[in-house]
Amino acid sequence: MEITGPRLDRFDEILTPQALDFVAALHREFDSRRLELLEARQARQAELSAGGTLDFLPETKEIREGDWQVASPAPGLEDRRVEITGPVDKKMTINALNSGAKVWLADFEDANSPLWENCVAGQLNLRDALDRAIDFETGGKSYALRPDDELATIVVRPRGWHLDEKHANVDGRPVSASLFDFGLYFFHCAQRQLDKGKGPYFYLPKMESHLEARLWNDVFTRAQELLGIPHGTIRATVLIETYPAAFEMEEILYELREHSAGLNAGRWDYLFSVIKKFRTRGREFLLPERNAVTMTAPFMRAYTELLVRTCHKRGAHAIGGMAAFIPSRRDPEVNAVALEKVRADKTRESGDGFDGSWVAHPDLVPICREVFDGVLGERPNQLDRLREDVAVSAADLLSVSETPGDITETGLRNNVDVALRYLAAWMGGSGAVAIHNLMEDAATAEISRSQIWQWIHNDITLADTGERVTKELVERIIAEELEQAAKEPGYDEKLFGQATALFKEVALDDDFAEFLTLPAYARMP
Repeated sequence: MEITGPRLDRFDEILTPQALDFVAALHREFDSRRLELLEARQARQAELSAGGTLDFLPETKEIREGDWQVASPAPGLEDRRVEITGPVDKKMTINALNSGAKVWLADFEDANSPLWENCVAGQLNLRDALDRAIDFETGGKSYALRPDDELATIVVRPRGWHLDEKHANVDGRPVSASLFDFGLYFFHCAQRQLDKGKGPYFYLPKMESHLEARLWNDVFTRAQELLGIPHGTIRATVLIETYPAAFEMEEILYELREHSAGLNAGRWDYLFSVIKKFRTRGREFLLPERNAVTMTAPFMRAYTELLVRTCHKRGAHAIGGMAAFIPSRRDPEVNAVALEKVRADKTRESGDGFDGSWVAHPDLVPICREVFDGVLGERPNQLDRLREDVAVSAADLLSVSETPGDITETGLRNNVDVALRYLAAWMGGSGAVAIHNLMEDAATAEISRSQIWQWIHNDITLADTGERVTKELVERIIAEELEQAAKEPGYDEKLFGQATALFKEVALDDDFAEFLTLPAYARMP
């Protein structure tokens, strides 16, 4: 195994020969299957682009109708009423663990810019946190961990199957970023977690089929064998954030049943996937601007109701979506309106039977906890709410055309602005970025650029100005938004230049880029 990234301070503590041998063993055994599954994604996309559709799989009907349950909740995952998400930098590691949330999603994926330094230092931070060796001072403030019994449970999100780690090669081929992130954490921290009475837990992103879940399950089984960890110790929560996965929820739980910790409703990536999968199908799958698409839209309601029903039928946790608002101490009026929206969102989720939900900022933990406390009381979850009243058809999941909302210049301009600002920050090494009181990550950048691509290719006329959305209009708005950004403190001309070139490629080219992070990562050192 060859490491081409720089070995910075203390990196040798993570990139040990034994850890790299472990990652290489996983790569040699499983990478060919990963590549075959990525080819299967392309074949399925070709079918959809040619006029096909999505439906529940006839070949797995017996699984959906069978009598089976996933493993019982693992230590530290019985109560998940509030989960906080964020990247694995040192400050966030301490703040998230101390936040009062039950779970911290330690993110190597959408909230992490995959600079080599971020990916390896993130592994160090997680190990140091488990060793209680992460305290530090900066800017006159001290950061220190609370006692272990007050800390959130760590659940690591590795990068998706589609990504490589270009700084690590086995036999001349880049290692799967999924196996790199998973393997290093599992090698260094699985036993550390067990020693603390918990275990190595994961969130699995971007999967499109139960066969991809089967691959993860086989990786888990092999990893536990190699390190002598008891089978079933690993637990994984799958993000249902692609359109195809919504039709295979039961099958995904079944494949991971001995290692399953439930499903999560990843709303922003789900909207992105709707556009991506049916991008050639005209207005039947056209979405209004992203801020107009609420969780009460019929197709989104069907998706979340089915998720809760599926999870509780099988004894698995159902975790709700992200509250991305960032509280501001400068504008109490904006705060009051936004916090009421957060409360309403969490009230809907808790009332629907979700066992917990996500927030992006520590200040939102108390609101989410208060809402779920009101429903749960002393109970750890709502697994007893089977939601047998729910009956969702494939047509319900596909009813995108029934989504209310307009497409306006304001919405178009917001998509351009958010994407440019986010991509500039991402190229500079920040994957979770505060923009206009919202925590933006790669998922929101994806929905922003894919909506613009969709509107251009469907001759959309803006509801407020009457202008047609064209490449020329978008380029004019790009120039205007750059002019505004250039007036603000911290503007970096080089990074915004890179962001602009990348944004034009993924939003304005005739060919639709599968993920903006692929050409973005290629531009990184």
